Amino acid sequence: MPGSARRAAAFALGALALGGIAYTAMAIARVREFRRRPSHVPDTLPPLTVFKPLHGAEPQLYERLRTFCDQQYPEFQIIFCASRSDDPALDAARRLAREFPDRDIVVAAGDAARAENPKIANILGAYHYAKHPILVIADSDIIVGPDYLREIAAAFADERTGAVTCLYGAVPNETPASRLGAMHVNDGFAPSVLVAEALEPLTYCFGATMAVRRDVLERAGGLAALGDHLGDDYLLGQAVVRAGYRVELASYIVQTAVDDLAFGSIWRRELRWARTISAVRPAGFAASGITHALPFSLAFAAVSRTPVSLGTAALAAVLRVLLHYESGKTFAPDVARSPLLIPFRDVLSFAVWAASFFGRRVEWRSHGYEVEAGGRMADGAGRSVMIR
Repeated sequence: MPGSARRAAAFALGALALGGIAYTAMAIARVREFRRRPSHVPDTLPPLTVFKPLHGAEPQLYERLRTFCDQQYPEFQIIFCASRSDDPALDAARRLAREFPDRDIVVAAGDAARAENPKIANILGAYHYAKHPILVIADSDIIVGPDYLREIAAAFADERTGAVTCLYGAVPNETPASRLGAMHVNDGFAPSVLVAEALEPLTYCFGATMAVRRDVLERAGGLAALGDHLGDDYLLGQAVVRAGYRVELASYIVQTAVDDLAFGSIWRRELRWARTISAVRPAGFAASGITHALPFSLAFAAVSRTPVSLGTAALAAVLRVLLHYESGKTFAPDVARSPLLIPFRDVLSFAVWAASFFGRRVEWRSHGYEVEAGGRMADGAGRSVMIR
């Protein structure tokens, strides 16, 4: 590489590395602050309806769903819904309905609406069962404690709050792929949300928990308006904000299980997430490249080979390890730390971010489709595609 080109590359990489270091330092501070946020005791406990869309017999599905039945809350309804009446996930739902006869549990199957997004189609088919003014939608792999619904209710104390969402920590199995997948959530996704929250109001939800006032949802166009889009959580928050309400981030952290056994499944899921975010927030997603402090600082050291660049790389490494431990304590306190996996995790994260710009095709539940601008789902010819 000619000297001038090397200097230009070193300058650009140095700037990116310093930006990444600043981001990492801010992320550490935000994670620590979030861990100290107090729990809230709600003044009132309004009745809630919880939707649990199901698809397939996931590992430990019964145990995960049971945490939603075992809530310390006076009045709530749970609707377990599946698009097919022979879905094996319904075995766990029916078992829970038998074990909790005093709970208001509905098991709905085979009535999914026509919508490209399978989760939204599933919920729309069972929507008419909902009784209560606040709706909670939570993915099937989410694990919660008995005070989960109380924390959701507390976040609705302000009448200006139209929707509430939760951050989530990831719990891996013993495979390296699963540990890398969990680190993406705990070290990458969750801290980035907290940094973004410090810079701008929250205008989107997360699929781990999407809670919304029913009247606000219906004024904002209803769930049907989300049915053709992959990023339903993002669009729900946007609709609530456009309706004149705000999205609140609850102080409660739910847990999600990372069941992957192979690196391929990690890559496909993270690429789907990246391309979906890129479709709905293109500028913000492009700017998120600054979060890759360690890869940029190592590249800066390799190109520059100066004491300053080596010091920059060392500082980035120290802060990255510190973020790993702080995030673990906050989002997944029962999960063992894996500092030796950090270089692999960060290279993978950078590769996913870079690859997301070279195509729009993603895979979800073994089906492939294109993600258009705004998160709309279509096939390669631009036609809507039904995902089942």
